[in-house]
Amino acid sequence: MLTCPLVAAEFIPIFEEEYRALRPRAPMPPISIRFRRFVSLNTTIRLREGHIHVSLSDILEGAPETVIRAIAHILLAKLYRKPIEPVHNHRYKRFASSAPVARQTELVRSTRGSKRYFGPQGHFYNLEEVFESLNTQFFGGLLGRPELTWSEHMAKRSLGHYDAAHNTIVVSRVFDRPSSPRYAIEYLLYHEMLHLKHPVKMKGIRRCVHSPAFKAEERQFPQLKEALAFLKRL
Repeated sequence: MLTCPLVAAEFIPIFEEEYRALRPRAPMPPISIRFRRFVSLNTTIRLREGHIHVSLSDILEGAPETVIRAIAHILLAKLYRKPIEPVHNHRYKRFASSAPVARQTELVRSTRGSKRYFGPQGHFYNLEEVFESLNTQFFGGLLGRPELTWSEHMAKRSLGHYDAAHNTIVVSRVFDRPSSPRYAIEYLLYHEMLHLKHPVKMKGIRRCVHSPAFKAEERQFPQLKEALAFLKRL
């Protein structure tokens, strides 16, 4: 935990001003603010026994006052279920998606975050074998192999994902059984491999996760219709 009293003292008046703007006739509660070594650009706010507790990622140290004010407005509006003004929402998103902040956030995630690995070898399928087969078939064998691991649990809501910070593809263990057709695992892994080839890009304040090039290559998967139908049944 990282506490920075001087910076907190500077931020408290900003939060008080935004509180007063949102709740002009309500009594002003005590507000405490501290920095934490979060894994990403996190912010939290809690109301306990009439006292507002705010925790900010230490990535926000040195952020412009306008950004802190936007964060104060957003957090307080959420706490008291008030509408969030678009100007504050846009200002924070523009700050969070800026190249320097995005790079710093990714670095923090890779150095502070932890990743649990359960290995590519399952009971019925080996992810490394499937990866190499797809790499040869669709990428000319040129795609660098990331860490490949089955998930810890039989997850059905998150079937697979690529973690860029840890360069890892995780596949749900729900596929590692005889009833799972190979084409379904191949499609899922192929989809995550496309994230390796086509990284997320920013368009203004919006993240472009599946670009037109990504979608065009995804449609090249021979059994796309069958794989999507199987995933839908899951």
